Amino acid sequence: MKAAVVHRFDQPLAIEDVPTPEPGPEQVLVRIETCGLCHTDIHAARGDWPIKPQLPFIPGHEGVGVVERVGAGNTHGIEPGMRVALPWLGYACGDCAYCNSGRETLCERQLAMGYMMNGGFAEYTVGYARHVVRVPDGIASADASPLTCAGVTTYKAVKVAGASSADLVAVFGVGGLGHLAVQYAAITGARVVAVDLNGARLETARRLGADHVVHAGEEDPVAAIRALGGAQAAISTAVHPSAFEQAFRSLARGGRLVCVGLPAENEMRLPIFETVLGGLSVVGSIVGTHLDLEEVFALHARGKTVIERTEVPLDDVNDAIEAVLDGTAGTARTVLRPVWVADQIEPPRRLDHAVEPAHEFDPTGAFAPGGVIGLPAHRSGGTVVRR
Repeated sequence: MKAAVVHRFDQPLAIEDVPTPEPGPEQVLVRIETCGLCHTDIHAARGDWPIKPQLPFIPGHEGVGVVERVGAGNTHGIEPGMRVALPWLGYACGDCAYCNSGRETLCERQLAMGYMMNGGFAEYTVGYARHVVRVPDGIASADASPLTCAGVTTYKAVKVAGASSADLVAVFGVGGLGHLAVQYAAITGARVVAVDLNGARLETARRLGADHVVHAGEEDPVAAIRALGGAQAAISTAVHPSAFEQAFRSLARGGRLVCVGLPAENEMRLPIFETVLGGLSVVGSIVGTHLDLEEVFALHARGKTVIERTEVPLDDVNDAIEAVLDGTAGTARTVLRPVWVADQIEPPRRLDHAVEPAHEFDPTGAFAPGGVIGLPAHRSGGTVVRR
């Protein structure tokens, strides 16, 4: 099978022929239709993080495809012919306190897809049946791939932020992850301010529901957000610690910074005095659970989200990486196809017009307690109805 393989952290990925894997017990073999390119894949391929993948390996944690074969033992309801997604959480033990309290993303024995397990930058890959997630009919595979990481990660971050209709939510970095964070924050009914250095991304964010946009290269985002009253929640998907520090300083009293992005530079400076007196909190949010991804797919199937994406052949993965790094990628998300057939490219869903910034709030909808997104009972919630 064809695969994009990392042999060295200082070299481009190699497109080569490797053996097709066999599914082991409770595993499934998936024929990959699409796999999104995430910034995490770039960090993995370059060995940027303190814990590095074991070489050689195949990246990709947004794989979507069709189950070809199943291994021995319990297949957890997964059968050949089903279309599934293979998310970052490739395996969790299912036995520890984290797994048994709905926090499997914190499992200390987890295996990350495309990092500790070979991922979706290939024609075939193997996943654990308990951890693949079925993709509903009606969702294009090229949409499902970005939702499998960028979608579920930012959806979970909005949950962690506790955003509600009275809040101002600032999203720092509105590229691949951030353009979805803007949409999920808008669904809560919150006012949303998008911050980025890329003007085109900011225009996309405005079209997708941002009430305010701030070009961080032209004005001070901290001052701009404070002029709006300060953010009750700031979600940073950015790739540099300075954006996290700006997001923290933009918070209103009692506000919360949700750290999502994982910059190669692994430290940020935060003031103790202002944190204590302002009652501020800083929390990390790592991807999302199996249930979170099911909810993300459900929202997309209902037409609540839009993916800004471009499809390219897997053969062009190195050019795609460079385009992401230098900011010339044509859309927020790039989706790779191991088998490139031009007439099979799936057109992305488009909005016919910009989302109106005025919100009418439905308190019984997705973000209501017990709803699709389901905020805790002590928070108000609901769904935005766009007019």
